[in-house]
Amino acid sequence: MTLATRMGLGDRGLVALVGGGGKSTLLFRLGTELASDGRRVVMTTTTKMGRDQIDAVPNVCDSIQCVLAEQVRPGPIMLVVGGDSHKITGPAPEELDALAREPSIDFVIVEADGAHGRPLKAPGPHEPVIPSTSTTVVIAMGIDAVGQRLDEVSHRVERAMEFTGHPADRILTAEDCSVVLTHPNGALREVPDGARVVVALTKVAGAVAQSAAGRMRSVLAGYPAIHDVITIRGR
Repeated sequence: MTLATRMGLGDRGLVALVGGGGKSTLLFRLGTELASDGRRVVMTTTTKMGRDQIDAVPNVCDSIQCVLAEQVRPGPIMLVVGGDSHKITGPAPEELDALAREPSIDFVIVEADGAHGRPLKAPGPHEPVIPSTSTTVVIAMGIDAVGQRLDEVSHRVERAMEFTGHPADRILTAEDCSVVLTHPNGALREVPDGARVVVALTKVAGAVAQSAAGRMRSVLAGYPAIHDVITIRGR
């Protein structure tokens, strides 16, 4: 089963990737998969990404006008409108809303959050930056956060402490991580009405990781705002 099918994406849509633990990998994997299936796919970010992350992307555009022009090479298009030698930026969320409405575009996939490489993200008040017409919001988390100290695996440690009510040296349980993902002041606060929410647990390889993922699935099943939980072996 393809990743797009597991996420329930349908035939077209605007997909926002938030949280920690492998968003960029999901972005490129999903974009490549959908483009290989004949879909016209645009990938971008509403925050910042490392410029070196896009080295292997076959098509890079610097404007929406470029995106809407005839595509030269097969594969997804990476939309980059700014940045420097180290970081890239994408369009404003409202521009991505408009792009997703273009009949010639099947999918817009946007990395809408940053986590500085940490597997667990407790977003600040200004995060994540999700386009308002997103049809699916994917909250990513590296399962390796379970069993580790809160301050070693969390991005925005103070927020994670606030959400869970635990100190910085807390050894995180699956229940703790689920609280961070579903907290009303977390990522769910910015999910547009009508959007599906999928939790993607990454790095689920080996018996320990699979056990932790199973516990998280059981806990998250009790949250009506979460439509599905999927597990992914790679980062």
